[in-house]
Amino acid sequence: MLILASTSPRRQELLRNAGIEFEVQPANVAEEVVPGESPERCAERLGAAKASAVYDQRPDCQVLGADTLVVVGEEILGKPVDALDAARMLRLLSGRQHRVITGVCLLTPGHPPWKTVRHEITHVTMGQLTDEEINRYVASGEPMDKAGAYAIQGFASRWIPRIEGCYFNVVGLPISLVYGMLRDRS
Repeated sequence: MLILASTSPRRQELLRNAGIEFEVQPANVAEEVVPGESPERCAERLGAAKASAVYDQRPDCQVLGADTLVVVGEEILGKPVDALDAARMLRLLSGRQHRVITGVCLLTPGHPPWKTVRHEITHVTMGQLTDEEINRYVASGEPMDKAGAYAIQGFASRWIPRIEGCYFNVVGLPISLVYGMLRDRS
């Protein structure tokens, strides 16, 4: 049985839509950035920490952990802490290209457990946003639990003229990468 170490409804929907059976068990892991750490390493470390936290409780199951970051310039944007932070992030993204990086970890039972950690990068271009658009979007509540303060599959889709790479990565889980990892362990 595959255990998803996440309560993210987006990740759950993506797995269900891909026909991948799973159970949900949340991981209680602080999503902190280590100073000087590359965004790729940070996403992989956090995804692995989530998988490990759940695997410690369910060592008889495969466990999938993931973490998504948005990177603009060299700044890592996680989830906004409040409405002001969400507006700040959206202003940073406005009119620019940024990277969405998801670190994925799969732990499979064994002695020691088999562990693979990978990441996916998607380049996203966001159009220029007005202050009014940002304020309305923040007031909707949609950006509050999203890395980079936006959901490409929601209201913010109107501001994204171009992506290069995996769309599902931007939604929250690079399904093709995950499927390949699972296939390699079956």
